[in-house]
Amino acid sequence: MSRHPSVKWAQRSDVLYLTVELPDAQDVKLKLEPEGKFHFSATAGSEKIPYEVDIDLFDEIDVNNSKASVGSRNICYLVKKTENKWWDRLLKKGGKTPVFLKVDWDKWVDEDEEEPENQPTSDMDFGDIDFSKLNMGGGEGLDFDAAGNDDDDESDTEEEDAAEASTGNVLDTKDVVSTDPKDAPDSKA
Repeated sequence: MSRHPSVKWAQRSDVLYLTVELPDAQDVKLKLEPEGKFHFSATAGSEKIPYEVDIDLFDEIDVNNSKASVGSRNICYLVKKTENKWWDRLLKKGGKTPVFLKVDWDKWVDEDEEEPENQPTSDMDFGDIDFSKLNMGGGEGLDFDAAGNDDDDESDTEEEDAAEASTGNVLDTKDVVSTDPKDAPDSKA
């Protein structure tokens, strides 16, 4: 009796990614039919255990433009859809998905997140992220005294340089020069 290997899947509007996870697969056979039939068989291991997958895909596929790649850990298929549209599911028949079929989250893209073909892709797409709300340090509430005393820091601010030049005194790093009027000493005694 044949076993089912683990099959991961993901889709785009024009293609379907199927990855059969079967290390050291031998005698790999693949049969794709235009109406959406996908048949895979192979043996694996020293005992030549047979593995098989036979599923009906949701819609028709373009057999001539589909590709396969057999690796040492898995077999990857790039199945071209006949129509550029998102499928509601992988299988033609609805209901509970077989346990050996899993979503390939590494390749998964939601329909509304798919980039148009003519738009260049970037691995560094940050979308609409507002980095000021990530609270990654700096900004308000930063306590410099808690971070340690940096007396040996040789860089001076413009205010420290100006104060030093006008008075001839060197400011201690703990002294703060402020130009804000509300920080001025209270004139009422």
